[in-house]
Amino acid sequence: MTAALTGTAAGQAVVPAVGDAAPDFELSNQFGEPVRLSSFRGQNVVVLFYPFAFSGICTGELCEIRDNLASFEDANATVLAVSVDSKFSLRAYAEKEGYGFDLLADFWPHGAVARAYGVFDPESGMARRGTFIIDATGIIRHVVVNPRGQARELAEYRSALADLGGT
Repeated sequence: MTAALTGTAAGQAVVPAVGDAAPDFELSNQFGEPVRLSSFRGQNVVVLFYPFAFSGICTGELCEIRDNLASFEDANATVLAVSVDSKFSLRAYAEKEGYGFDLLADFWPHGAVARAYGVFDPESGMARRGTFIIDATGIIRHVVVNPRGQARELAEYRSALADLGGT
């Protein structure tokens, strides 16, 4: 499935900053359904890039989100988890782990959306652990990019979402 990007070049290597408009994109979820970021205007969105399905740290992070999904919903936030895996592996991963949120396939062109967000690692062919919390108007309000092998903290998401006031 081809990733559709709007308003940004696919080869961009700079991580968007707090206050920037979030680069729009459309990717297939684990069911092959198209998901467009801009369709979530009016609610907060947590765009979470992770390296690979079925890997240890990624599974730990996503299971923690799964187990605390109510705190995201309470903040009027939708979670969109993005990796360079295919929709087929993402479907198997979601079914195995019981994820109740969209896993998006940034498979082809390989890592195009991760590149637009400045988190694609061309040497390893994967997305780095980047999180972008986007407000209801499409503006980035929180950014964190962790080094390889370092998990993100759920408390940091909660704090950033609380700062948005659940708009």
